[in-house]
Order: sequence, then structure tokens, then C-alpha cells
Amino acid sequence: MGNTLVGKNALVTGSTSGLGKAIAQKLASAGCHVMLNGFGDPVEIEALRHELHSSHKIKVDYHGADLSKPAEIRALVARSIEQFGSVDILVNNAGFQFVSPIEEFPEEKWDAMLAVNLSAAFHTTKATLPGMRERKWGRIINIASAHGLVGSPFKSAYVATKHGLVGLTKVTALETARDGITCNALCPGFVQTAVVDKQIDEQSRITGVPREKVLEEVLLSKHPTREFVQIDQVAAYVLFLCSDAGASTTGAMLSIDGGWTAI
Repeated sequence: MGNTLVGKNALVTGSTSGLGKAIAQKLASAGCHVMLNGFGDPVEIEALRHELHSSHKIKVDYHGADLSKPAEIRALVARSIEQFGSVDILVNNAGFQFVSPIEEFPEEKWDAMLAVNLSAAFHTTKATLPGMRERKWGRIINIASAHGLVGSPFKSAYVATKHGLVGLTKVTALETARDGITCNALCPGFVQTAVVDKQIDEQSRITGVPREKVLEEVLLSKHPTREFVQIDQVAAYVLFLCSDAGASTTGAMLSIDGGWTAI
């Protein structure tokens, strides 16, 4: 499966840590050149770039575009094309969470989450589609969430943006269905990352429920498996969708959620 991707060029947003980093590593292991993007310690980001390059003998670059700013997103895509020649695989992974009751939800947080979690995917898609159409090959994978399919209290902006990302995925898939391009949304449940750890703390603060109880009764209670989704499981799904085996999967909302949305 991986051999079909050797020499393809991938842009993964939010790839300096967590799930995005794992996706970048998985694509690099399959022979893709990778453009990293995200915030973080410059020394750590350079170490990641060097490690991917040296381990897999691929090209790896980094651009620190702020995805709340369309001009910087366009610069990120332009840099990717300049360095690699094209963007064949686009993974819209960047996003963040903020938990608050609606009436207390800061308006600036709402606007920021719409920009990063949703609008950024529109801007990257718009900028990369012309080249994909020209080459008659492309893979766009939007990292949505189980919250793109269902709601939860205190997550108005996150749920709204992830539902919007699901809608964008469907339209993109329909518009590109005859161009050798696929567009799909992965909808993970709770993945064991630093972002989820922070959610547990925030839910505990809002509800006054001890952290351990939030973990068991608020988060993992959503998963019939009572287990976290593992980062590498999501990354492996990305690799499948990019491969020839995934060529007929487009416009799909693919749940990786321990059974959450089955009930």
C-alpha cells in the first residue's frame, strides 16, 4: 500500500505535535515528502524535520503559517509547491478546543475557532485543488471528529465547526468526483493527546466534577469500548485513504470512535 505513495507531496496542518505529527510520520514512512505546519518550540520542530528527513530519506520542510489568516495559508501552500513542486495530499488537521456554556462563550474564541477549525480547510482546499485537477490525482483528508456527527454540552463552537467541516468534505468530494481526487472526513472519538487532557481539566473546572470522574463518566462513557482511540489508528486510516485501495472512498464520514456514534 505504501509504495503507491513514494514521491507524493503531502501538506499536513497542525503537524508539529499530537495527531498531526503522527500523520506526518506515517506519510513520511510511506515515502511522501512532507510540509510540516504548526506552532511549537523551534528547536523541537527542527528536530522533527531532521528526524523525518534522515529516517525516511525524503524532503521535509516547515512553514509556521497562522491558519487564522488566509494570506498566511496561501503562503503555506505556495511554499509547499515551491519546495516540492506540488501538493498531492492535503490533510486538514489543525484545530483547537474551548469548553464553555454558550451564554459565557467568549466571542473572540468563537471567531478564532471558526477560522482555524473550519475556514482554514476551505482556504487550503481552494489553493490546492487547481494543481490536483491538473494532475488528475489528489487526496484531501479533513480531520473532523465524532463531534462532526453528534453534539455535546459546552462545545458549541467545536461542534459547529466540525459539522461544517463534514459539509465542506461532502461538497468537495462531489465537485471533484471525476477528477481523480478524493475528499473524506475522519471522525475520531476521544484520542489520547495533550488536547484531550486539557479538555478533561476544563470539563472538571466547569462542572466541579473530579478529573478522574470526568474521564470515566464524561469522556470514555461515550465509547462503548471504554478505551481511547489511539493516535496511530487514525494515522493508519489516513495512509489507507491516500493509497490506491482508498481510491473509491470519497465523500465519506469515517467514524473511529469506539462505537460512540453507533448508539
